[in-house]
Amino acid sequence: MTQIVLHRRTLLSSVGALALSSCSPGVADASEGQYAGSPFRRLTEAQWRERLPAASFNVLRREATERPYTSPLNDEHRRGTFVCRGCDLPLFRSRWKFDSGTGWPSFYDVIAANIGTKRDFAIGIPRTEYHCARCLGHQGHVFDDGPRPTGKRYCNNGVVLSFQAG
Repeated sequence: MTQIVLHRRTLLSSVGALALSSCSPGVADASEGQYAGSPFRRLTEAQWRERLPAASFNVLRREATERPYTSPLNDEHRRGTFVCRGCDLPLFRSRWKFDSGTGWPSFYDVIAANIGTKRDFAIGIPRTEYHCARCLGHQGHVFDDGPRPTGKRYCNNGVVLSFQAG
């Protein structure tokens, strides 16, 4: 029986790796690449709690979701860049933002080298979750129902973004 369980784990692990690699071609794998040695990845849970407000900590580090229509960034329309609240890595240009009607800041494009993706089954259906590539902080989910030219909707939690005007 033990051999079957171990074999099944190996098979599931292989299938999971395949799913991860096929989620979003051209998007950085957050576990490797230019940010693999980032000091943000060595922060302890206590250090993250100290750095972040509770709501931001719960989303970035615990993969929670903020309530829709609660983020002031929904109404942010100035020219600038939306960055990860955990490490200030640029993720979205303001010109890519659009009103999706979902209650969360939404973007049709992303700075691809600055995110990593994985499959998420938390609500029982498969979704593509994305994280900051430098600090591995959970940002949101990407869907295929966005506007042209990409057809993507990066649905981001506002509490894990900061806006830098300019």
